[in-house]
Amino acid sequence: MQGRVVRDGNLLTGGGVTAGIDFVLTLVAGICGTDVARAIQLQIEYTPTPPFDASSPDTAPANVLGLARECWARKRAQREALIGRVAARLAFAG
Repeated sequence: MQGRVVRDGNLLTGGGVTAGIDFVLTLVAGICGTDVARAIQLQIEYTPTPPFDASSPDTAPANVLGLARECWARKRAQREALIGRVAARLAFAG
């Protein structure tokens, strides 16, 4: 399943920054009722409107997707190098 908030039986998950707010509002609605969740949304004046439609690989322009993938690849290489250094130090210490 894919979405900002996903309910699968009694399991409820959320991902992303504004999805955290969506998650809590969904959880509050399930526990306290929709009106309470709506009142909270009103009190925090929560009206998410992303400035761009590039929130998933399906909607992002190809050049933006390529840029993001290049960035992810660089970050992954940096993480893998760091993990290698840590593993080598742990092996040496052991």
